[in-house]
Amino acid sequence: MKIQGYPNPGAGLRLHLNENTGGCSPRVLEAIQRLSTADIASYPDYTEVVLACARHFGVDPEWLLLTNGLDEGILMAAVGHISRARLHDAETIVPLPAFDPYPNSSAAAGATIVRVPPAADLAFPTDGVLAAITPRTKMIFLNTPNNPTGRLIPLADLRRIAEAAPQAVVLIDEAYIEFGGESFLPELPRYPNVLLGRTFSKAYGLAGMRVGVVIGQAQALDPVRAVTPPFTLNAVAIAAIHAALQDTEFLPRYAAQVRESRERLYEACRRLGLQCWESAANYVLVRVPGDPAPFVAALAARRIHVRDRTKDAITPGCLRITTGLPEHTTAAIEALESAAAQGTVR
Repeated sequence: MKIQGYPNPGAGLRLHLNENTGGCSPRVLEAIQRLSTADIASYPDYTEVVLACARHFGVDPEWLLLTNGLDEGILMAAVGHISRARLHDAETIVPLPAFDPYPNSSAAAGATIVRVPPAADLAFPTDGVLAAITPRTKMIFLNTPNNPTGRLIPLADLRRIAEAAPQAVVLIDEAYIEFGGESFLPELPRYPNVLLGRTFSKAYGLAGMRVGVVIGQAQALDPVRAVTPPFTLNAVAIAAIHAALQDTEFLPRYAAQVRESRERLYEACRRLGLQCWESAANYVLVRVPGDPAPFVAALAARRIHVRDRTKDAITPGCLRITTGLPEHTTAAIEALESAAAQGTVR
């Protein structure tokens, strides 16, 4: 039976979907509990939450659109812009490895997907992306830090790509930027063809609320707004956003814990002889020698669930491991060491 979403791995430590392993701010739960029956029975008003988010990101409220998860924002961006083009002429550029919604949204909008393989050692293929731009290019999807490698795209390269494709919308997905790297946000006033994607799912621990943010000037954002449903965000999520933004200590504290966890995992991989890539996100990509399936099973038997990336030809033999609270990373490392001691890693 085919069910939406990803299968639930069962009880244990969820290190497979890059969620906040410590959960959301306690203030979020308190805010949700204060909701009344009338709040739930009424269609939500977005005015105050849009203003709050605009203040948080330092942008004009007219530049900001809230969506039901950033996935919806990506889909609506593709539909809004590609539907304005002749379908047989529209192309999107998707550098690899890539987040599934980029090619999925391109296909939904009827565009031809131009996939650009990575440079050496999974580095971002700036030259390849530039070479792929044609008059038919309508959207370019850029993910920084990249999922699953955790690598950043240099700001200079983001500028080059945006300037090389003025006829296209460049969607820069910064879902993990709170964990490391410079945001493109201060550059937005200079680039009317850029949309910036952010989310409350990762750093703020609101994945279950499905809150995405798309930011851009009118040229890029208005077509997205035109196809986005009017009540895309629910009242519970709106209450959660307000509370999450008010807890100003939560995000920096968790980001520091993620950085500590990443360093612990790097050291463990070096000790175990496993290849890994330094990450600016809340996960680390690890390559396991030989068939990783027994390795994944061994971790799952210890109730440690990681993301198997081996089906992607770009990341053969690779696992993606979420790095959250240090104690959770310690448990994952202990499971890695136990699996290695039993000969699962060859």
